[in-house]
Amino acid sequence: MRLLLARHGESVWNEVRRFQGGSDVALSERGRAQARALREALRGYRPAAAYVSPLVRARETAEIALDGIVVPIVPMEGLREMSLGEWEGCRSEEILAREGNPYGAWVRAPLDCPPPGAEPLGDVCRRVLETMDRIAAAHPNGGDVLVVAHGGVISVYACHLLGCSFNSLWRLRVDNASLTIVRPPRLVTLNDTRHLSSEGGFAPLPSLPPIDGAGEAGARNAGPPAQP
Repeated sequence: MRLLLARHGESVWNEVRRFQGGSDVALSERGRAQARALREALRGYRPAAAYVSPLVRARETAEIALDGIVVPIVPMEGLREMSLGEWEGCRSEEILAREGNPYGAWVRAPLDCPPPGAEPLGDVCRRVLETMDRIAAAHPNGGDVLVVAHGGVISVYACHLLGCSFNSLWRLRVDNASLTIVRPPRLVTLNDTRHLSSEGGFAPLPSLPPIDGAGEAGARNAGPPAQP
């Protein structure tokens, strides 16, 4: 089986740099354009089915990307984005301004320094793996399967496949409307954004700001264009 893992297009909260996590937020106009570009990227594949997060930004991305392709679109709770607890709904500037730079600590070590009340990454991984096992069981003869989910979900799954710590989670870049290919247990490609070229009127944006040796000052100078 070949898994086509697509991150949803930009949401209205990505657009204004607001943390969304498990909050149900719709696509922005840019996100809909990205989903249309994703549709072009999928023309080279023959997905037998599409499994999507129940959140509207993922469902809408799947519906746009699969326009003209007749396959079942199946919502699966296990593909929901990880909860970010108390940070959900906050703008990035609010978190960056908090004493002690909790945002910078989270970017460097998300396993050890999660947002207050966030879903533990181990729990996220367990439900994602259970969901992938259910998808695989539904397609014993192989073939292509589309999965439309979220940056956190795809990054957690990629970390699992690579055997690396979840503290490396945000070292993996997963752009909005990118395509990641997996032949379990092998990660084939990560974050393919060729369909999101400037020819389409936009370029992909980083999901999180780079955190360098400058510490808090470095984090403050690089506001995130798109939040999980």
